[in-house]
Amino acid sequence: MTKNFLLYWLFAASSLIACNNTTSTADTATTAMPEGEKKLRDLIAKYPDSLLLKENLVQYFRENGNYSQAIAETDNALKKDSASERLWYMKAALHSENDDTLQAINAWEKTLRFSPKPEYMMSLGTLYALTKNPLSIAMAQLLTAGGAKYQGLFIQGLYHNSTGDKLQAVSFFDQCISADYTNVLAYREKAECLYDLGKYLDALKTLELAVAVKKTYDEAYYWMGRCYEKLNEREAAIQNYQLALQIDPNYIEAKDALAKMGAVR
Repeated sequence: MTKNFLLYWLFAASSLIACNNTTSTADTATTAMPEGEKKLRDLIAKYPDSLLLKENLVQYFRENGNYSQAIAETDNALKKDSASERLWYMKAALHSENDDTLQAINAWEKTLRFSPKPEYMMSLGTLYALTKNPLSIAMAQLLTAGGAKYQGLFIQGLYHNSTGDKLQAVSFFDQCISADYTNVLAYREKAECLYDLGKYLDALKTLELAVAVKKTYDEAYYWMGRCYEKLNEREAAIQNYQLALQIDPNYIEAKDALAKMGAVR
């Protein structure tokens, strides 16, 4: 399970798609198509200009984990309305969720052309940073100038981390924490940098601050486990991996760490 902080920006700003419940008196002919999909397609055939119905169909596939079909439906809608900011936003968010970085960057760039909304800039700037693109710095500076100080600092931290300048990254994450001590993302990123620098005790102190802010922060416990492993404190490492799994039973990395230690739950 790879945690994606890009999704934090997406859903902190707004939900991906409106989830309105829709009913239909469509014919009940037996088909191989699932009933939920058939109802939505019947409604779209009846009201072909309804963007909301098309969004609901995309959401249907997204909720079922079928990202390829969700993206295909968005692309179909874009063929008819290529100037729709909403559709480009949906496409960008779907590619981001599906970890298709290059396609997500392309879609966010097009979305941003419609409106310089902070959430679009945050998402694109984050992906630029993760791909070592110096344009992330320009995006971060725009965010900071527009009042989104934490987000601008965070993106700069990500960029310096990605390009290997861990100490500079730590400096930016420290500034993030000073700007908003309740946002645990900066604590985690700072701790990872310190871990990479071999400063395991400092990383632990940072992670302890993170769990003080959010006691159910599974990633903090996971990284605490990794730090304790490096410090040869086996029992403490096991305990923290188990805490991470108590919060998120599907935390694959925590499961793998326990298995490698011979401490399978």
